[in-house]
Amino acid sequence: MTTVEILIQNMYPQLSKTEKLAADYLMRNIDHVFRYPLAVLAERSGTSQGAWVRLCKAIGFDGLKDLKTTLFKEIKSSATENSPATEYQFIDIQSHENLTSVANNVCGCSIRAIEDTLKLFDEKALEKAVKKIKVAGRVAIFGINASSIVASDLYAKFLRIRYPALYNADYHVSLTIAANLTPNDVAIFISYSGETPDTLKILNLAKKQGAFIIAITRPGGNIAANNSDVNLFVNSPQTDKRSGAMSSRLAQFVMADILFTAIVNQDYDRTECYLENTYLACRGDHSMTK
Repeated sequence: MTTVEILIQNMYPQLSKTEKLAADYLMRNIDHVFRYPLAVLAERSGTSQGAWVRLCKAIGFDGLKDLKTTLFKEIKSSATENSPATEYQFIDIQSHENLTSVANNVCGCSIRAIEDTLKLFDEKALEKAVKKIKVAGRVAIFGINASSIVASDLYAKFLRIRYPALYNADYHVSLTIAANLTPNDVAIFISYSGETPDTLKILNLAKKQGAFIIAITRPGGNIAANNSDVNLFVNSPQTDKRSGAMSSRLAQFVMADILFTAIVNQDYDRTECYLENTYLACRGDHSMTK
């Protein structure tokens, strides 16, 4: 699946009726954007040229030309790979013929979540997030339900490099943390849907206090993304009915690890000794000298 298709898939519920006609046609005939001019695409899809332009802008492009450029580069890059890519299709939890089928489905879904997340990677957004975190007075991390596991893991990583991190799984304690943030602080919100009510209440409070907001969430115009200063997008093919948050949680873990590793990379001279000390401490070696 290309980046364009991922973005359309996530943004689809927010599209207008005419934009959905363009989106449906594009998803069925993605190669046609290279074969036909805008007027022909509009006619064939039963909508207007304006709807196509609005669709492109809704999923983050300046227009059809910008979309085609991105799509061409991605298709060309995929074509130069040594081996053909495997397209993993997610099937929600159901009755399988055997346990191998179960393993194939779970692993395939996880692989696709990681691949799709990498396609959405925005270096400028990550760079901006890293710069803000490096100079922040405090870094507050928030996550509800399954996302709390990712938030807790990121919190532990920040502790390793002696960053002033804050995290608590309790909702009311999280509200207390958010209420005491300042414009000198950074708040990281981890929410795949970007619309979990408790998460949004905490986010609104942190935003009111003037904290810099970073969201690890899906693309598609969700509330958390629309109210954040920086978005680090992740994507998951799951349906979230029976499976819960399996692949989306994995995608969030990957993005959190990317963020942490980028921070260490940009602040390595200072953090190297902390990483070594915490490694030795957890291994049971208490003869640390650094």
